[in-house]
Amino acid sequence: MRMLINVPETVVADALRGMAAAHPELTVDVEHRVVLRRDAPVAGRVALVSGGGSGHEPLHGGFVGPGMLAAACPGEVFTSPVPDQMVRAAAAVDSGAGVLFVVKNYTGDVLNFEMAAELAEDEGIQIAKVLVNDDVAVTDSLYTAGRRGTGATLFVEKIAGAAAEEGAPLERVEAIARRVNERSRSFGVALSACTTPAKGGPTFDLPPGELELGIGIHGEPGRERRPMMTSGEIADFAVDAVLEDLRPSGPVLALVNGMGATPLLELYGFHAEVQRVLTERGVPVARALVGNYVTSLDMAGCSVTLCEADEEILRLWDAPVQTPALRWGR
Repeated sequence: MRMLINVPETVVADALRGMAAAHPELTVDVEHRVVLRRDAPVAGRVALVSGGGSGHEPLHGGFVGPGMLAAACPGEVFTSPVPDQMVRAAAAVDSGAGVLFVVKNYTGDVLNFEMAAELAEDEGIQIAKVLVNDDVAVTDSLYTAGRRGTGATLFVEKIAGAAAEEGAPLERVEAIARRVNERSRSFGVALSACTTPAKGGPTFDLPPGELELGIGIHGEPGRERRPMMTSGEIADFAVDAVLEDLRPSGPVLALVNGMGATPLLELYGFHAEVQRVLTERGVPVARALVGNYVTSLDMAGCSVTLCEADEEILRLWDAPVQTPALRWGR
């Protein structure tokens, strides 16, 4: 195993210590595993809290800051954070305007955020929740009942975070988050399996010369395995799978997301193919984002996420954001 780590047991704590050193605009509680906006709580503003297993960086800690999340709760690698983390985060960022939990649809995350919501409400914190379930590849998986939450998490956190930054009330922020999720679909492809620090080997067997279509962000197998395809062929397959389910009637936000080990040279080339397919299908791209945002450790591969945009979604997408991983307009 070749990894830039000390020992598997301290991987998450070491990463949080490094995040704290690199980003003084954040408050990073290494002991309790909570990442906060340094200016939290922000008076009169709804606070967005999210989290999940580590290994998907920059999701979620890299999206903490003005215009996006107020707090993130990192769990162990590919393991949900615990309710105590979420309650601690909610209490730290609540200004009295309420807290929105953004939850990816994985069984552990769903159960722990549900429990955390009950505990936080017992402490007098108003909680709303939105479940992200954008993956069209499979209906159920090893980790979920229903569709998995993947790339659309970024869209939900950015757009709902912008609404919160503007001072929208909790009910409105929740409604916008739900609308973004309902209008978003994703499909992922793996060219290699990922390696977790604890296991020290691939999470699944993918023979040379083959790829996995429809994978999740924990290295779950997808809907089918095929011999290696060209970038254009993969784009045809992935975009068509998304459009078959989404059927947008207008322009879209497009995210070409790397899974962790695919260089930008390849991702930009793949985005050109995604743009080609969308143009051929008569779907205009209003905004595009390319890079590693919702990853799976060292997996080679990518995912495509499309969100059917409207005027409000585009305005909130363009609104200023200042986080370690996403910055514009400030």
